[in-house]
Order: sequence, then C-alpha cells, then structure tokens
Amino acid sequence: MSSFKNKIVLITGGASGIGFMMGQKVLDRGAEKLIIWDVNEEKLISAASKLTKQGYSVDTDVVDVSDHQNVLKSAEKALDQRGRVDILFNNAGIVSGKNFDDHSMESIKNTMDVNSLGIMYVARAFLPAMIKNEDGYIINIASAAGLTPNPGMTVYAASKWAAVGWSESLNLELQKKGTPVKVLTVMPSYINTGMFAGVTTPLLMPLLDPDDITTKILDAVERGKDRLREPFMVKLTPFIRGVLPSKVYNFVAGKIFGVYHSMDTFIGRKKED
Repeated sequence: MSSFKNKIVLITGGASGIGFMMGQKVLDRGAEKLIIWDVNEEKLISAASKLTKQGYSVDTDVVDVSDHQNVLKSAEKALDQRGRVDILFNNAGIVSGKNFDDHSMESIKNTMDVNSLGIMYVARAFLPAMIKNEDGYIINIASAAGLTPNPGMTVYAASKWAAVGWSESLNLELQKKGTPVKVLTVMPSYINTGMFAGVTTPLLMPLLDPDDITTKILDAVERGKDRLREPFMVKLTPFIRGVLPSKVYNFVAGKIFGVYHSMDTFIGRKKED
C-alpha cells in the first residue's frame, strides 16, 4: 500500500485536463507539495493560482518534456529546492489523429518525442534519486492505443506502444534489482477531456469520465498496483488479440466493436482549448 500523505508529487502536463485533476486530488489526499510541469505558462499560472487559493503548496515550471536538456535542468532545480520527488506522474502527451501519409516529418517526430522519449527523459532524471532514497513511484499515463492497432492514429499508437513496452519493462527491471521503487502503467481508452473530440466510441467502450478515471488512477497508486486498464474491455484486449488469428481479430475489432472506425470522425481539441 502507498499513500500521498506528506509526499512531494510532480505531474507533467499538469496545468489542465486530467493532469490538473490528479494534482488537485493528490493535494486533497494529503500531499505535502505539488510540482506542476507544463509547456503552457499561462495555464501553469492559472492552475497554481486556483490551488494556492485553496491553501495548497504548489511549484510550477515551464518544461518541454521532449527537450532532454530542459528536463535535466528542471529536474535538478526541483531536487535542489525540494530535496526529493516521491511520486512522478508522466502525464504530458499529445494526440495525433490522422492517416500516416498525411503526417509531416515534424508531426511524426513531435509525437514520438513527447509521448515516448519525453516520459523516458523525465523518469531517467528522477529515478536515480528515487533508488537512492529507496522510495518512489512512477506513474506513466499511456493508452489503450498501446495495446491494439488502429487506423487513423498510426503515429500516436506507435508512441503509446513504445510507452507501454518501456514502462512495463522498467517495472520488471526495478523488481529484478530489488528496489522498492514502483511503476504503474495506465492504459485508458478515450477520455472525455476534449483531446479526442469527435471520436466514435467503440462498442462497450464509452468515453471515460475524467473525474472517474483520475480517481481510479490515484486509487491504483495507493494500492501499489503496477497496471491499470480501463474500461473493462481494455483489460481483455491483450488476451483477445493473443488468441485470435489476426484476420479474425481485425474483423472483431473493426466490424463488430468498431475500434477501427473510431477515428473516422475525430476532430481533436481546438487550439484555444
């Protein structure tokens, strides 16, 4: 069992969406300090203002997780100022919903840099101190897109497959070393935050409520879990994909559940959001 009480928590992409909601909730659950990293300075200021008005202790830093030098410098500052980071939420991410041949080289690189390399950079910056302190929890917000192919999100799926593979491998490495540092890999389907505006939800996979999924993520941390898949059908995806021949799986996923058509109506978040 783990607890947020008196812990120093850092959340990337924490100025809005589920990142901000998790920040609010970890403070409500007794965290000593919340550190928010985000690329949007205006939203950082707004988020910090909302939380400090409630009497909470919050630090902020403008950080681009895809820039490893930026990550290292900001991590060093956080550790110098606070001495430690107990719980790290790798939440920053971007959505790229388009056919592969519609991607520019820049959009391919940006998606992979933020969603795949970014989480590795941040974890690598804080992991040595966690191991030394013999305490730490790294929560990686991946996606159900890391478990199944899906047309219309080729690069996004690739970035999340990488995230899932790295996160679960890191968890096994740390267990093998015998360190008490934990890793939780979170694989949710579409969350109703605006990032996936316009998607057609697959059969038996309704849009996840942000309040509900963030509570489940925090509950999973407190229970010391290493994997969270939501909703229920996502839990079954690896098994179904593993036992069915590829053509049969593609028929089931595409024709019956409609997974392969979910991005056909994708709009995405408006820039002003």
